[in-house]
Amino acid sequence: MHDLTQRTRPGANGTSGPNGTAARRRSPRELVPALAPLLGLVVLTVAFVVVGTVSGVNMSYSVQTLINQSVVIVIIATGAIFIFAMGSFDISLGASTLVAAMVGGLAYNATESLVAMLVACILTAVATSLVSASLAAVFNLPVFVTTVAMLSVLGAVAVALVQTTGGAQIKVDSSFARQYDTLPVKLSVAVAFLALCVFLFTYTRLGRVEKLIGGNPVTARLTGVSMKKTAIAAFAIAGLGVGLGAFLTVLRTPTMTTSSAADIGMNVLVAMVFGGMPISGGPRTRIYAALLGGLSMAVLNQTMTTLLATSSAGNGISQVVRALFFLAVVWVATSGHRSKLLPR
Repeated sequence: MHDLTQRTRPGANGTSGPNGTAARRRSPRELVPALAPLLGLVVLTVAFVVVGTVSGVNMSYSVQTLINQSVVIVIIATGAIFIFAMGSFDISLGASTLVAAMVGGLAYNATESLVAMLVACILTAVATSLVSASLAAVFNLPVFVTTVAMLSVLGAVAVALVQTTGGAQIKVDSSFARQYDTLPVKLSVAVAFLALCVFLFTYTRLGRVEKLIGGNPVTARLTGVSMKKTAIAAFAIAGLGVGLGAFLTVLRTPTMTTSSAADIGMNVLVAMVFGGMPISGGPRTRIYAALLGGLSMAVLNQTMTTLLATSSAGNGISQVVRALFFLAVVWVATSGHRSKLLPR
């Protein structure tokens, strides 16, 4: 009885439970990297307020610009986390967003219906995502390989869609912009999609299985996890995010060319890393990484725009600062895991 009491009572070493399971507290070396994305967002927000106040800019307008810059990236990146959690990559997100936006714009021109435009954007984005997942499943190829192929295919599709208008762009009647290109509409779409993703990733089997696959695909396969079905589900959710992002892109920029949305794919990747998303996926994946990263990127860009407004080299300097900040965040976020085995 004495031995049992000693084993179940929490001891000085932090153990508890009948099996002596360690309820270990996080050390500062692990806690700082975990909080680095949030701390980075706080620091950038303070810098944004200070720079804006000193420069005398219209803070209300700057905040609106910040939200407009971040909302599409946050939505697409949140959906993409379902892919990246499995340790996979999708570099065709930008091209998929462009094609979905073009199809949605053409649908609106033909029907003058926003509902038709929304449905066209979502169906096109989900279809392209499922094609990538299906090709990987049928030919047993890495998902990254199929998305590389889809990047080229979607680029050709975008060129073909532009040529259907007889010009170099697809122009959508922007009469709806005053009513629907507003922050309440954008925030409502973002909140609804983020809530859905948080529920699926945190409270359903899908999120747990994806983190298991990202941590150790061999173990996941041996425990009976269907890699193909999980990948298809992940790409379908990512496609939904791309479709919503494409819809908001048309609302914001009703004139589209083949170079529109060209930087979305890279911005999504950078945003997730800013938010603390491990590139290898696995159990350290957090669904809120896209939100933190997307906001951090937008705040940084807006701060640098305000700070370098009078400089002719402002854009180049902003890119350098963003790259340095990106490296700093990655270094801090990985510092707590360097002495450990790789996640897979």
